[in-house]
Amino acid sequence: MNPDFKEPVTKITSIDIIDVANDFSSATSKWRPTVVRVNTDEGISGFGEVGLAYGVGASGGIGVAKDLSALLIGMNPMDTEAIWEKMLRKTFWGQGGGGIFSAAMSGLDIAMWDIKGKALNVPLYVLLGGKSRDSIRAYASQLQFGWSGGTDKAMLVSPEQYADVARVAVSEGYDAIKVDVLAMDEQGNWNQRDLKGLLPDNILRLGYARLKAMRDAIGPDVDIIVEMHSFTSAAPAIQFGRMIEELGVLYYEEPVMPLNPKMMKQVADHVNIPLASGERIYWRWGYRPFLEDGSLSVIQPDICTCGGISEVKKICDMAHVYDVIVQIHVCGGPISTAAALHMEAAIPNFMIHELHRYALLEPNTRTCIHNYMPSKGRYTVPELPGLGQELTPETIAASDIITVK
Repeated sequence: MNPDFKEPVTKITSIDIIDVANDFSSATSKWRPTVVRVNTDEGISGFGEVGLAYGVGASGGIGVAKDLSALLIGMNPMDTEAIWEKMLRKTFWGQGGGGIFSAAMSGLDIAMWDIKGKALNVPLYVLLGGKSRDSIRAYASQLQFGWSGGTDKAMLVSPEQYADVARVAVSEGYDAIKVDVLAMDEQGNWNQRDLKGLLPDNILRLGYARLKAMRDAIGPDVDIIVEMHSFTSAAPAIQFGRMIEELGVLYYEEPVMPLNPKMMKQVADHVNIPLASGERIYWRWGYRPFLEDGSLSVIQPDICTCGGISEVKKICDMAHVYDVIVQIHVCGGPISTAAALHMEAAIPNFMIHELHRYALLEPNTRTCIHNYMPSKGRYTVPELPGLGQELTPETIAASDIITVK
């Protein structure tokens, strides 16, 4: 070792778990990002996100992040592999996996990589292999809730409304959109109908009519991704998938839940649309069966739930062996967006970036110091050291914080 070498950072001194304050209301009242800030002896702090902002589980993520943090005090944050393995193998429950545990690990791992980049004064993508591209293609995601940065209360029902919102997104420069056309009922109630088992023809026809209206409105040159949210079981996923094949679907996302890989393979064998999944698949071990059986053409790991930078880079490399492409799942705060952009800039098998409509809403964007947004459907890559993203001092001051020393 070079006797003149001095590590830029040597020790974690404290970790803050931040329950991010925001004023979301209505449809997004349960939007609850959790951020960790890892502090060091050299005064450099790194930020990472525990990716449980939506659904049920944020409190669990906060608790696990607190427990894991106690194991990391005094470690060198530059030693990301050793830290990741300690969280996995020296915690007993870590080796059982699961989304809550993995999300807490993810936030802490991302923060370590943020420290690395800041300590070395380079953007994170440099540490991941450098740029494979300068421009990041994005798609407008979850159009059943409307589009643009206005109200968060839009619940679209009629085929005409779906056509209109598709036109709005395309007019802003997006050449790809994503939509769930089945889970909104005729009264605008989201995820209230039962989509398991064989579906009545009227439900299938309404979903088809919504999707066809979008295709007719934007023409053949805009890609449409059809989202299913794992609300369907295998039989209705096959029913609907075969019905919409003729509409030119780019890929069919989460047609079934990923807990039984054989069901995903069953859908893949009966529907002539590429399948995608991944936001609820965790770590290399979770992706292995889907890569080996060839059921997924697109994987969608979420860096904030799937093990962080350390693990998602390995998953993307493993997918490359199987000719599988990557769309990082992004449905979190601005720190999640920044982490995704760095990974997408570096990996060779990148496809497209998800811009969720929640990311457009001001209660989300103002929590951090930068607001990375695409221009005409494309992002540029952040060039600041590390992630290039942090919570604002005002957000930190307004939030509940647990500090582990």
